[in-house]
Amino acid sequence: MVERIKKVLIKEADVKARVKQLAEEISRDYKGQTVVLICILSGASVFFADLVRELDLDVRFEFMSVSSYGGGTVSSGEVKILKDVSYPIVGKHVIIVEDIIDSGCTLSYLKRVLEQRNPASIKVCTILDKPSRRKVDFKGEYVGFEIPDEFVIGYGLDYDGKYRNLKDVCVLELSEE
Repeated sequence: MVERIKKVLIKEADVKARVKQLAEEISRDYKGQTVVLICILSGASVFFADLVRELDLDVRFEFMSVSSYGGGTVSSGEVKILKDVSYPIVGKHVIIVEDIIDSGCTLSYLKRVLEQRNPASIKVCTILDKPSRRKVDFKGEYVGFEIPDEFVIGYGLDYDGKYRNLKDVCVLELSEE
């Protein structure tokens, strides 16, 4: 399998501007409150770091690792929690920070699991949304960009562990060679 970058989908400057806008929306919506931000590792780590530095709020960081992809390009549909939060979220305002909403299965499952822990509220913030791939009815409350059904890399998103460090969001072309 040989892969190459087909095109830049979203330039770094546009990503930065949209992250700032999302942070302003969240800061306005939660003014005067403490928010627990849950970063979904590893894909959301770059977005999470940029987002939290733009927030004008009292925040607490938590991290979760979930998997539904393994090493491939298509979700297996089976969600596994590999690392859970270490702080109770009962009565807290929670925002799950994710890199991309694709099928919606992983985030739908994760949101149900976290709702059982009785937070005051729970919302989802994602930098990318691919609604054409939805398998369940799921929407994020804070969405950076809606993108077409193409395999994207960069800005934290990877293919087989590579490309997370790209500053732009790019489309990856895969070919059999």
